[in-house]
Amino acid sequence: MERAGEAAGEDGAFVWIGVAEPDEEEFEAVAAEFGLHELAVEDAVRAHQRPKVEEYGETIHVVVKTARYVDPEEVIEVGEISVFVAPGSVITVRHGDGDLAPVRKRLEERPDLMEKGPGAVLYAIVDHVVDSYMEAAHGFDEDVREVELQVFGEGQNPTERIYRLEREVLEFQAAAVPLSEALEQLCSGNFEVIPRELHEYFRDVEDHLARVATRIENFRQLLNSALEANLTQVSMRQNEDMRKISAWVAIAVVPTMIAGIYGMNFRHMPELEWTFGYPAVLTLIAAVCLFLYWRFKRAGWL
Repeated sequence: MERAGEAAGEDGAFVWIGVAEPDEEEFEAVAAEFGLHELAVEDAVRAHQRPKVEEYGETIHVVVKTARYVDPEEVIEVGEISVFVAPGSVITVRHGDGDLAPVRKRLEERPDLMEKGPGAVLYAIVDHVVDSYMEAAHGFDEDVREVELQVFGEGQNPTERIYRLEREVLEFQAAAVPLSEALEQLCSGNFEVIPRELHEYFRDVEDHLARVATRIENFRQLLNSALEANLTQVSMRQNEDMRKISAWVAIAVVPTMIAGIYGMNFRHMPELEWTFGYPAVLTLIAAVCLFLYWRFKRAGWL
């Protein structure tokens, strides 16, 4: 750690130290060597911060949320990265899934960015995070389209799936959208560690984030519409079932009523002594039931 501190003090050089889910004791040596503010250190160790930019002297503390869509489980896995950027150092504290190996590889292939100092590392990290948002949005889009097809499919009720996706959209939105405010500060702020040449790079990331935010809002609207359409479909199917039940009940009332009348055991009743009384009653019941069936079928109730 002392060697890293010495390297950070050399002209034209900076160090990048990455730490994954440290506790307070593990991070204490890093914080002491690079003079990190205790409040920023507390935020970095405990995590669960919203995206933000804070300035502590020459050091800026940037918090970004990572997001990865796990398709089989249909969940958004949210992580967090705290980035401390000073004139001679970059310190990253990762919580959850936030592999920065692609960022290191990209910077190694771009010496023109590396020449701009620690601010270039911050740009590459933020750009990588926003790119991961776009990948997550693409995977989420496919499942939203599947839900739309399910809503109008036969015998399917995706209500639970819609609610689950809506919850994940809200979590995605909470991770991505607040980052726009932090990027605006990085684009327009006069931070010593961020050269003016990098402002246009951060504006490009801000533009990408705005597109992601628009897609997330579209997901919310599509899921709300799908839920309303699904509830309408369920209500229509229930009404259709009730019509069928009512039609069959109406048909069943006819023989029940006639049989009830002739089962009252009165001595003097019409047609009791008539030879064709019984077949006539059965014929009447069948004729009325068939007529009612035809009418209900024609009306679409059966």
